[in-house]
Amino acid sequence: MTGTGASALEAGLSVATDAVPLASVVTFSEPLRAAATLLLFACLALLITGAIAALYRWYFRQRAPEGVAILFGVAVVVLYLNTTSLGGLIGGGEFELLRLDAVLFNVVAVGVAAAVSPAGLRVGDTVARNVFSLAGGKRLEGEVGAVVRTVGRVTPVTLPPAEEIEDMESYEAVSPDRKAEMAEKTLLFPRQLTVEELRTRLVARVKEDFGITYVDVDVDERGEIEYFAVGTRAAGLGPTLAPGTAAVAIIADPANTATPGDVVQVWRGGETPERVATAELRATAGDVATLALDAADAERLDDAATYRLVTLPAQPQADREFASLLRSADETMSVVTVAAGSELVGTAVGDVSAVVAAIRPAEGSVRALPPRSHVFEPGDAVYLVGRLDAIRRFETSATTPAASDAAAGADAESTDEIGNDGGGDGTADRTQDGG
Repeated sequence: MTGTGASALEAGLSVATDAVPLASVVTFSEPLRAAATLLLFACLALLITGAIAALYRWYFRQRAPEGVAILFGVAVVVLYLNTTSLGGLIGGGEFELLRLDAVLFNVVAVGVAAAVSPAGLRVGDTVARNVFSLAGGKRLEGEVGAVVRTVGRVTPVTLPPAEEIEDMESYEAVSPDRKAEMAEKTLLFPRQLTVEELRTRLVARVKEDFGITYVDVDVDERGEIEYFAVGTRAAGLGPTLAPGTAAVAIIADPANTATPGDVVQVWRGGETPERVATAELRATAGDVATLALDAADAERLDDAATYRLVTLPAQPQADREFASLLRSADETMSVVTVAAGSELVGTAVGDVSAVVAAIRPAEGSVRALPPRSHVFEPGDAVYLVGRLDAIRRFETSATTPAASDAAAGADAESTDEIGNDGGGDGTADRTQDGG
């Protein structure tokens, strides 16, 4: 009994010791167990990547890179598999790490984690954006206006379909893929925001969430979008060049202290050095320098010649600084012509929301910074600096006929119709009388 019992105990311990590590090996020979384990790994990867996306959005205020999400999603699965393998080895049993069926399952598990990680990234980032947007609504800013009427605790704003998203004039168009990405997306905002506050938050959300540079939107008191247009910043030197100037790349030897924005003299070498032009240095790359200069002087430069640049002790041009600052701001410049009979005729400069920098009358010289009491006349070319929606409203007023003119035109048409009808009846009556 004693010998038999000891043998049975030893056999039981041996089986138990071997069963612990072998039970940790999951293979496709057990389909149900393998499917449950893969489902567990997918859920872990989704939770980890969602949490990482939310933390990244909170700290950096932008979407986490997809590679980071995949790395963390795969890491949690690999960590679990390594921990299980290590536990089996410490248990003292035989644990074959390179068993073909175990390796196949581990590879599939890592692939599942990599596949679901982008989904966790999107879900976590979306939740974080909406939560942080609502949390930021505790402090109300802006002017007191009509409160946005909402029923729930949040104000949902749905972006229009891709085909209804307009392109902003004077800006580069946003790609169709980016429009499709933002189309019909619903963004959540705190309730009890004024219309202006809701518009400001909506513009900031679209810029931040979808990487859009410029957004022009009109929102009504119910939180519905009436107008939506997007644009991106024009790249390159072209938008910063003044009329009559050109950008030219030449082979040159600039001074060591020359930096973009410096005014330089362009000298042609030889036995008798000659000054060719005066330009503004825009960029340098090795022995190649990009200059902005007068178009007439640009024609005198030879792309096969080598020049020497001499830096002048001058400050950067004011117009260049203004152009660079304006490109990074929400405001922009535009020129609008006042149509005859429009709503804007007879309106003072102080009554418009955009800043009127100058006015060129139909006959006369340019008036810079006109007084607020100046009245717009038909044919005035108005130079504006302001936000995109303010300039768009100004353009609408400058081209829309005044209400009195529209009413007068409608009365005239009615009078013509009545006169035509009356003339016909009179002719018929006279014919009958004569008969």
